[in-house]
Amino acid sequence: MAAPGENLRINSDRLWDSIMEMAKIGPGIAGGNNRQTVTDEDGEGRHLFKRWCDAAGLEMGVDEMGTMFARREGTDPSLPPVYVGSHLDTQPTGGKYDGVLGVLGGLEIVRSLNDLGIKTRHPIVVTNWTNEEGARFAPAMMASGVFAGVLDQADVYEHTDKNGKKFGEELERIGWKGTEKVGDRKIHAFFELHIEQGPILEDEDIDIGVVTHGQGLKWLQVTLTGKEAHTGSTPMPKRRNAGLGMARVIELVHEIAMDYQPDAVGAVGHMEAYPNSRNIIAGRTVFTIDIRSPEKEVLDAMDARVREGIDTICEALDIQYKVEQVGHFDPVTFDKNCVKAIRDAADRLGYTHRDIVSGAGHDACWINRVAPTAMVMCPCVDGLSHNEAEEITKEWAGAGADVLFHAVVETAVIVE
Repeated sequence: MAAPGENLRINSDRLWDSIMEMAKIGPGIAGGNNRQTVTDEDGEGRHLFKRWCDAAGLEMGVDEMGTMFARREGTDPSLPPVYVGSHLDTQPTGGKYDGVLGVLGGLEIVRSLNDLGIKTRHPIVVTNWTNEEGARFAPAMMASGVFAGVLDQADVYEHTDKNGKKFGEELERIGWKGTEKVGDRKIHAFFELHIEQGPILEDEDIDIGVVTHGQGLKWLQVTLTGKEAHTGSTPMPKRRNAGLGMARVIELVHEIAMDYQPDAVGAVGHMEAYPNSRNIIAGRTVFTIDIRSPEKEVLDAMDARVREGIDTICEALDIQYKVEQVGHFDPVTFDKNCVKAIRDAADRLGYTHRDIVSGAGHDACWINRVAPTAMVMCPCVDGLSHNEAEEITKEWAGAGADVLFHAVVETAVIVE
């Protein structure tokens, strides 16, 4: 960055106040947030974000997936913009910072540039991607996936939540289905700020995570079908217990992940048992398996072993099974120049930093397919996320946003 920008900092108090104000929309029951995608609460959060963008003089565009693009013009409007952002939707029992920090950190960059009267050659666009979480409608990173051409827009419109409501219809209902064709925008570079969602940075007392890679993941939805029967009068050898099958698969997933340490992970998250009565052996179970690794070969090997193991388990228990892949992306290597911009920014500002692999999926993972991309991470308390107790400090948020500020503005080029 040119010398005039050496000491630039965002307004950390204003950023923190904005995060706290957004957290008032869709409050959880234990201090966090429940602002799931394309709910009324999501719509309300979007309106607040738009009001802030309007006040900052940004021009808002919305595409057919509901993604919001707030543009600050550059001195050369013909140049492709530098994009910055994340998501405003949360898990059902989500925290106040996951995703929100990246969107409002991007907004704070623009506010700070306005305060300082600084212009950039490239436009800057602050982005709120729709349905990053995938909690209500699978898969995760839905809108960025459509933007990058890896998901089909017509197909995801038809995806339903647990109540049978369709994503496309709900998006239209809350009034945020735009008219702009998805994926038409040109991107010079994309930067995303996020909490780590893991314990490494806090444990090592590091200010900034420079994300060089992202883990690949596969989500498998498994349905096991046995036979409902009385828990008291059915002899043990005669049982076709779908609940027992699920329990053995849960153990299998854990064992497979442990075999590929130190980087692989795996767990069963969502679980349902039918008819879910205390004195009936489960005749059907439906559950999801989440496996992740930064190495594609390892991810594929884990997938194969999970499927082989399910087949063996179900044969032994005389139950049937179906395995459906409901989410997937390959491991990601982020753009070396964008990564360098983040690392250089941390050095310039005097923040401690280390390279890190993101264990979670992010919109940046899809956008990396169509534009140079990188991520900044800040610590979170105890590495806890996807939990209402998720917490960060104002200082961590400010440091992450400062680094984001420098990386974005350097890439967009200050006009002196």
